[in-house]
Amino acid sequence: MLGRGVWSSVRQGLSRGLSRNVGGWASGEGRKVDIAGIYPPVTTPFTATAEVDYGKLEENLHKLGTFPFRGFVVQGSNGEFPFLTSSERLEVVSRVRQAMPKDKLLLAGSGCESTQATVEMTVSMAQVGADAAIVVTPCYYRGRMSSAALIHHYTKVADLSPVPVVLYSVPANTGLALPVDAVVTLSQHPNIVGIKDSGGDVTRMGLMVHKTRRQDFQVLAGSAGFLLASYAVGAVGGVCALANVLGAQVCQLERLCLTGQWEDAQKLQHRLIEPNTANSVQIHPSCCMQQ
Repeated sequence: MLGRGVWSSVRQGLSRGLSRNVGGWASGEGRKVDIAGIYPPVTTPFTATAEVDYGKLEENLHKLGTFPFRGFVVQGSNGEFPFLTSSERLEVVSRVRQAMPKDKLLLAGSGCESTQATVEMTVSMAQVGADAAIVVTPCYYRGRMSSAALIHHYTKVADLSPVPVVLYSVPANTGLALPVDAVVTLSQHPNIVGIKDSGGDVTRMGLMVHKTRRQDFQVLAGSAGFLLASYAVGAVGGVCALANVLGAQVCQLERLCLTGQWEDAQKLQHRLIEPNTANSVQIHPSCCMQQ
């Protein structure tokens, strides 16, 4: 059951409706938060004894804060959230909120295997400073994760979340791609603002953009490797691990795409493909002991 404190926070969030003025939120116009832009998925540094290294985390954020990012994603795949306790996950979000520039959006990964746990984590992350929740698909029982089951899960989370919700599909890690028909249905929810799609299927991304065009719903690419192609089919930005090490170049690629300088954008995209591939690492439970 949800604790008394959690339910109190939920009621407070719902009583505000969708009126929270965060970043690009235009509550007076009844529009959703604008998540367009580039976001580095912040890594979680560990000490040699497997503790979160909050000092290094803050150092990294100060460096990343010098680039024109829209915001930061915390507790995504790059943040190795499966290796953290619930309290560590919340403490990381809190520390990032304190260290990051105030004009940036903080998207916090709050996904858990159960709907109830995801609601509780989402509410708690909102309490410690998250502007929006990015919610990965539950996947342990992936064989039972039909469109209907996923729609039910995300609808319940969005109903009870005091902050906007971003869907997160990362089939390389979960073995499960959020079906397009489920995305289209969920795009109609007033508290679901978009999706981060890391699958790399640009045709699928274009189809999502097309089928949600009548909704106030945005698509983010999940990698710099296909960022140009994603912009070409209507995506509005990306959550790019490469931005952690080549922030200026990824932001430059964004600018070239937004200003229609496609030839220069193509040349830059080509140059970023190999470093983007090299930036992808294989993670296993012992990694947190080796950083």
